[in-house]
Amino acid sequence: MSVPHGSESRKPADPGPGLESGHEPGSDLRPPVGRVHISARHRHIDVTTLGTLALQLPHLLTSLTVVLAASYVADALFGPPWWIPVGCWAASGALAFHRPCERLLARWLYGLRHPTPEEARKLTSVWRKVTARAGVDPNTYQLWVEDSDEVNAMAAAGHIVGVTSHSLRSLTPARLAGVLAHELGHHVGGHAWASLITFWYTLPAKLTWRLLRWLAARVDRLPVGTAAVVIGVLGATVFAVATATYGLVLLPLATPYLVAAVSRRSELRADEHAAGLGFAPQLMAVLREDLAHEEASRVGAAAMGVRFEEEGVVARLLASHPDVHTRLHRLQAHVDTAR
Repeated sequence: MSVPHGSESRKPADPGPGLESGHEPGSDLRPPVGRVHISARHRHIDVTTLGTLALQLPHLLTSLTVVLAASYVADALFGPPWWIPVGCWAASGALAFHRPCERLLARWLYGLRHPTPEEARKLTSVWRKVTARAGVDPNTYQLWVEDSDEVNAMAAAGHIVGVTSHSLRSLTPARLAGVLAHELGHHVGGHAWASLITFWYTLPAKLTWRLLRWLAARVDRLPVGTAAVVIGVLGATVFAVATATYGLVLLPLATPYLVAAVSRRSELRADEHAAGLGFAPQLMAVLREDLAHEEASRVGAAAMGVRFEEEGVVARLLASHPDVHTRLHRLQAHVDTAR
């Protein structure tokens, strides 16, 4: 993904030694040469973000229907006007981008923690150099750490950037910069906030669906008369919701493959963003190491006589990330074009 341009221009970033040739520059991550116009390198909404929002529209409408129905019931039973809970729910999404709320999300939803002083020094140093390349204010985002033995990172909510503890221990500053540039691409393209918003506003629909499945699984344990009443109520509810949403409530049954395809595309867009900042070789090095680790696991399993299960077609279609070979191919094409 190319970095967004504003009304102002800036000179291209100095790639630093080794970036153009494909060799790692170690810890020498130079900031760009010339003036940096922060306002010209801010966030936008790319096509994958729009695709995510569009595909979640049936879920959003279903959630709105559920909230409206619950609000009308509460209005009839307890007296508060139905529009108060509906309005509170509609406005609640803004809380997810409030810094204190984001800190709660980081801790309790994503399982992140604050970095130790040693981790903070390495992480902050590399992060500032990456954001200098992009012309982004580094203080816009909060840096977090996930205790994990995998090389991974995440971009979440509006301002969260998380890195695994193993990534901080094992990656060189240059490779860590490639990973962070990828995560910055998710924020710049709007992928992170779109995922959080759709998760929050589709939660009523998902909880209702789980409740219906829970009830359906226990219908056979109920007396015949009670089971008939439950089935009748559930059937009427599904019919009412389907009618209220003009049948759109049924579309989510056919959208998981499209949602996964859009997610894979957003990962490629984030790779393009990292490559546009000059971090393609570093990101490719991380991906090659991941590929080598996977191949070693495959060889080890074969040596022990354990069958290594290959992903089926359905699993590949539902994968949220593209395969490593595809990512490497596209990053290599970007490097070749830059040359």
